[in-house]
Amino acid sequence: MEPLTTEALDAGLDEIRRSPTDDGRVELIVARPAIDERHELAEAELDVTVGVVGDTWSQRPSSKMPDGQAHPDMQLNIMNARAIALVSGDPSRWSLAGDQLYVDLDLSSENLPPGTRLSLGTAVIEVTAEPHTGCAKFGARFGLDAARWVNSPAGKELHLRGINAKVVESGTVRVGDLAHKLP
Repeated sequence: MEPLTTEALDAGLDEIRRSPTDDGRVELIVARPAIDERHELAEAELDVTVGVVGDTWSQRPSSKMPDGQAHPDMQLNIMNARAIALVSGDPSRWSLAGDQLYVDLDLSSENLPPGTRLSLGTAVIEVTAEPHTGCAKFGARFGLDAARWVNSPAGKELHLRGINAKVVESGTVRVGDLAHKLP
């Protein structure tokens, strides 16, 4: 598939901005059992210690941690479903972005500042302040314009590349569950 140009991506911003602000929908759940390996799941256990059960987040070193261990505020990577739909062009390519959760919900800084809690099925997660930005792998998979677009000022404000979060109450989440912003 041919990557979209910046102009084509910009043309999709209005649709992304129409994402629900309080009650969205979990559209896709992905576990990453190994580097560059993805398993799409109908349901997953979210655990306060390991994140998505079956995912290797807890085994992935972080350069942001002094001991090189997994970063506790980067346990979950969440991307807006409308943004990945635009960037990928095909639902079968969504998981290539590398996130574990894809939700139809406004992930902007204004709507979901750090500390915001969301219920997903029976689990509760909390948005963290760690930025989630487009990397070289994202650019290789979706095009250089897409990588620049998600890292642009508008892209960062809307969190087009996604947000980081952590599990604060373990539970089960299923595709189709509400992603509900808690008061």
